[in-house]
Amino acid sequence: MAEIDTPADELRISDVLAIPRSELEVRMSRAGGPGGQHVNTSSTRVAVTWNVKASHAISPEQRAAIFSAIGSKITDSGTIRVVARDTRSQKQNWMLAEARLAEMIRKALIPRRPRKKTKPTRSAVERRLDSKKLQSKKKNDRRDSGDE
Repeated sequence: MAEIDTPADELRISDVLAIPRSELEVRMSRAGGPGGQHVNTSSTRVAVTWNVKASHAISPEQRAAIFSAIGSKITDSGTIRVVARDTRSQKQNWMLAEARLAEMIRKALIPRRPRKKTKPTRSAVERRLDSKKLQSKKKNDRRDSGDE
C-alpha cells in the first residue's frame, strides 16, 4: 500500500456507519489513456476493494441489504472493487474511489419501500376481455370454413 496521508482511520458511510481503513485494500497501477510521458511513468489509477463478507463493521442485516442491492457488483468471495483513474493525481483518485465506494454502500443501505399489490379496475378487465373476444372473432372469421 502506498504511503499517502489519509484524513481518518475510517471511511465514513453515514453518521452511524464507518468502515475501518484496515478492512480496505488499496492498489495503485498505471492508468491508460491520454497524459503523455506522465501516464507511462506514474501509477495514478487506484483500485479500492472491500470484503463485505468478512467485514466486522456492518451488521448481518446491513450485509444482507448490501448483497441484495448490489450483489451483481460483488465477487464470489464477497469483495466490492471500485476503481478511479479520473485525474493525474494518485491522491485525488484514491479519494474519488473511496467516495464512490461510500456512495455505493450508502445507496444500498437505503431501505426499499415494499410494493403495494394492486388490482386492475373492473373496466380495465372488461376492456381486456373485450379486446380478446374481438381478436378471437377476427381470427375465426379468417379461418377456412370448410364448406367447399
